[in-house]
Parts: sequence; structure tokens; C-alpha cells
Amino acid sequence: MVDTHSHVTRCQESPEEVLRQAGEAGLTRILTVGLDEAGNREQIALAEANEEVYAAIGRHPNDADGFDGAAAGDITALASHDKVVAIGETGLDFYRDTADADNQRVAFAAQIEIASNLGLPIVIHVRDPQGEEAAVKEAFAMLDEAGEDLEVILHCFSAPAWVERAAERRWYCSFAGNVTYPANKDLRFAATKVPEDRILAETDAPYLTPQSRRRHRNQPAFVVETAELLADVRGVTYEEFDQTVTANAQRVFGW
Repeated sequence: MVDTHSHVTRCQESPEEVLRQAGEAGLTRILTVGLDEAGNREQIALAEANEEVYAAIGRHPNDADGFDGAAAGDITALASHDKVVAIGETGLDFYRDTADADNQRVAFAAQIEIASNLGLPIVIHVRDPQGEEAAVKEAFAMLDEAGEDLEVILHCFSAPAWVERAAERRWYCSFAGNVTYPANKDLRFAATKVPEDRILAETDAPYLTPQSRRRHRNQPAFVVETAELLADVRGVTYEEFDQTVTANAQRVFGW
């Protein structure tokens, strides 16, 4: 199994302990994701030191204030590292008000351009207030403008009404621990609608701990519980789902 989205350096345990437990759980690859300039460098350093770890680098929409040409240039320069396999996470977050919406748009558009120019996939964070769809609608429109060649991963997929539109675009949908929460029936149903070659599993560690471990901070090893549920709702064995996710991740990240 693989964890296609985590923040290893933000986990409660040391990176060494996190990776040890991930190995014991059977994980063969982990994508650790940067959120800002300092975090991007942390993830690259961790990936350099550990064969099974790869990095995504970008500026999170909640930290988009102050994003400028220098920030875009920094991401572009760091992306030349051979352990960097994706740009992001980036996108639009209208749920939290920690960054101005226009600044989010500027940072998002710049990172779409970087990913397109470098031929790297882009990892998308989209969040709306309950019952609204402004962020997801605008994010889809901005990504559409980039063209069909851009590989898109909808991280922590949480927009079940949009799953078929994502499938039409051949975008990857990555499901995190929140799909295991009893109230998220619509999200579990959406997981059955993702094409076999476009589904991924992640932890978003240390956030979104799966249901049986809600008292604990999340870590990559816990992706197994999320994958077990996804296999069940999709009507396949865990082993079959493991092979599917592993192959999909290898295809999109090229690791």
C-alpha cells in the first residue's frame, strides 16, 4: 500500500518513528506534502534521506497571502529535485478565512502554470462552507483552462456531487480518513463511482484520522484502514485494491 498524501514532518511522532511504523504496516511509498517555502524544503530533505519517501511542493491556499513572483520562482527551482514528483497542495479554500480569496487565486493560478510547464501533476485542496460549491466550481474552471494534459489529483476528495465531473476529466480522486466516518455516506457512495485507474488513498496525516483511531493523531500507517473500507465499498479484496492504488500512484507520480 502507499500513502499518496501526508505531512510527515507535522506528525506527532518523529519522522523516523512514523516511517518505521509505515514500513511495518506494509507501505512502500509515501508522498509528503509541503505547504510553504520552509515546509517544502523539509519534505525534500526527508525524501532525500529515505528511499520510500517522495515530495510534493507548493503553497497551501490558507497561506496564500504574500504569494508573489519570488514564491513562484522558489517552487519552480525546488521542483527540479529528482524526489519532487508533484506541485501542491494548492487550490481554493473558502471555508477558512486565513487568506484573502484573491490571493488564493493568484497562488493557485501560478502553481497551475508551474505544473503545466514542468509536466508535473498538481495536488488540489478545495474546501467550501457546508452546502456551498463556490470554491470547487471555480477550481474546476481554473483547472479546465490549463488543458487536458495537466494531471490533477483531487486530494482528500470531499465533493461527492462532483465525482462524475472529475471522472469525465480523467482526474484522480484521493480519499482520506474522513471517508470512514459514519456520517459520510455520500462520500463512500462517491468512492464507488471513481474509475479504477483514477482512485487513490491517503491519510492527510496528521489530520483526518480514520474512524477507529479518532483519539489519535493520524500517521501514514493508518492509510490501511481507509484502504480497507474503500476496497469493501468498491466490492474488491484489499489485495486487489492495494494493487490498483499502487499502480495508479506509480503512474501519476512516476516513482
